[in-house]
Amino acid sequence: MQQNRNIQIIEWEDLDKRKFYSFGVFMTMTIRATVYPATLIRTRLQVQKGKSLYNGTFDAFFKILRAEGVRGLYRGFMVNTFTLISGQAYITTYELVRKYVSNYSKDNTIKSLVAGGAASLVAQTITVPIDVISQQLMMQGQGKHLTRFRVKLKTEADGKTKMAFGQTRNMIAQIFAADGFQGFYRGYVASLLTYIPNSAVWWPFYHFYAEQLSKMAPSDCPHLLLQAMAGPLAAATASTVTNPMDVVRARVQVEGRTSVIETFRHLLAEEGFWGMTKGLSARIISSIPTAIVMVVGYETLKRVSLRPELVDSRHW
Repeated sequence: MQQNRNIQIIEWEDLDKRKFYSFGVFMTMTIRATVYPATLIRTRLQVQKGKSLYNGTFDAFFKILRAEGVRGLYRGFMVNTFTLISGQAYITTYELVRKYVSNYSKDNTIKSLVAGGAASLVAQTITVPIDVISQQLMMQGQGKHLTRFRVKLKTEADGKTKMAFGQTRNMIAQIFAADGFQGFYRGYVASLLTYIPNSAVWWPFYHFYAEQLSKMAPSDCPHLLLQAMAGPLAAATASTVTNPMDVVRARVQVEGRTSVIETFRHLLAEEGFWGMTKGLSARIISSIPTAIVMVVGYETLKRVSLRPELVDSRHW
């Protein structure tokens, strides 16, 4: 069945692993640098009470830019680069689980769903402590009420104080002093409940949309173009489905809450159904370029990493 697909999927056994990992690190870093400002904005929108600071994605963007400069959009980015490790773990797990599941089922939807969920489980175990630290740093720009922690202020020559950058150690020390080691895994369950479904939904929809587009497009249409269109559609679908849990995750990690269910109830009682959509536009806005860059990068990565003897047998 899979051989009859219009768009051929490059599987794990088809790859030159050395090329795959070498180019993969560069690709992951590029993606993270591109979408980080939208991630920061989404987090601030999700954590704020009502519209106490920002009225929406674009309002937040311009306010942060005016008050904190371009660097303000990259608060916590350096510590976030450690998620490169989780990125490689995600890719490896996804491909290996797809290969394993193929021994029991040839259905691409099943392989994508199971592999996507498993990959997210592994990646989040690595990512959550990094996210906890970077999110606390993201919150340091505006609004003292948005986080339990405050980094040290920098005193200028004229006696004025301003928010300083590069205070990762200070934040790590505060988190550990307040919550111990488990503080770095605050929101772990919420993260799993957010990202496992998101990943499990994204991959099947990605292949589904790619296939549907291939049926509508001319036969000579480049497959990479179709895949680049399918990625954002899958991302928007997955983001919409999982956004309520993402709002809860952000609140648990930033506000120091311990109960996912209680946080969900509190949010629903305080801000109603629309509270569950907070940050959705920022999430979709960030997910669309992320999906395009990721899909184009990932599919290109797989093609340049294809074992030499298989290159002539593939139609792109």
